Amino acid sequence: MLTEREEQIVELLRRDPLIGTDALAAALGTSRASVNVHLSNLGKKGVILGRGYVLAEQPSAVVIGGANVDFKARSTSPATPKTSNPGHGSMTPGGVGRNIAENIARLGDRVHLISVVGRDPMGENLLDHTAASGVRVEHVVRTDRSTGTYTAVLDADGELIVAIADMEATTELGPEQLDDARDVITNAGVLVVDGNLGLDTLDYALDLSHGVRTVFEPVSVPKAMGLKNAIDHRVDVITPNRDELAALTDAPTRTDRQVRSAARVLHDRGVETVWVRLGERGSLLSTADDQVEIAAVPTEVEDVTGAGDAMLGAFCHVLLASGTSEEAARFGHAAAALTIASAHTVRPDLTPRLVRAALSKETST
Repeated sequence: MLTEREEQIVELLRRDPLIGTDALAAALGTSRASVNVHLSNLGKKGVILGRGYVLAEQPSAVVIGGANVDFKARSTSPATPKTSNPGHGSMTPGGVGRNIAENIARLGDRVHLISVVGRDPMGENLLDHTAASGVRVEHVVRTDRSTGTYTAVLDADGELIVAIADMEATTELGPEQLDDARDVITNAGVLVVDGNLGLDTLDYALDLSHGVRTVFEPVSVPKAMGLKNAIDHRVDVITPNRDELAALTDAPTRTDRQVRSAARVLHDRGVETVWVRLGERGSLLSTADDQVEIAAVPTEVEDVTGAGDAMLGAFCHVLLASGTSEEAARFGHAAAALTIASAHTVRPDLTPRLVRAALSKETST
């Protein structure tokens, strides 16, 4: 994993590969000797190759999953069921897979999205925004179906009351479309597949991903139930909440002990890491050798939408930098806290420095 100073140097080298050490030192406000130490470390980490500061091509992330438009309605006071409530609404780019990809891109990593959107104005806007955020969208399929939508109703405190997802367009994503992106998938540093995929599509994606570190995000209880038999010995990381874990394992998850036991069921089925989201409490990071509880980073709640996607995007950012799963999970919690404190589903100002600052603040308290 790169230090903050190393990331700054890499960014300067990307802008000008022929920049000298004196110019680097001046730009960073440090000494030439200090720059040389950092350059040496970057060479040891394989980030720069030989003379001329040629940057090694970093492995990319690939995300296969849903892309849609989010419609959010938030009550201005505690919501009363079965009647009209005053509030306000918004329309933003969304979709679990798309959100994860945008978070990864905003953290500075190369990422490809494989998904489906309609040939309608919503689809055009969705693609334009996603590409502008840095996500590669060459493998997003266009369909005559309407672009998918996710409609969420939030209480006055930003907590989700109910949501309806129309992801019919995603059914157009099949093995044939994945085959067109075969090289991108097989050469990925990290592959994320979400539960919006059909069973045959997920099967084919996991066939292609042999040897690639693969993360499965279940998305919801019904989708977890429909895909649970496809993951055995084919997925490295699964990121369920408590209810999704129960659906994947047919085991109770009401108590902490039951959650730990259910996670071990997935280890027995060949899953290396099970990262269970526990809401305000944080998460349980479970491996075959250890189970660690990780506290959530406290924050003011503005809107919970997109928090899980930020967590997983930040998690993948650290995995791409060869960090440990525990480092990745802690980084993910900090990114989620920043997102919850924002009105945005994906924070447009998200950077590794911002996440590290949130994480450092929590560590020092």
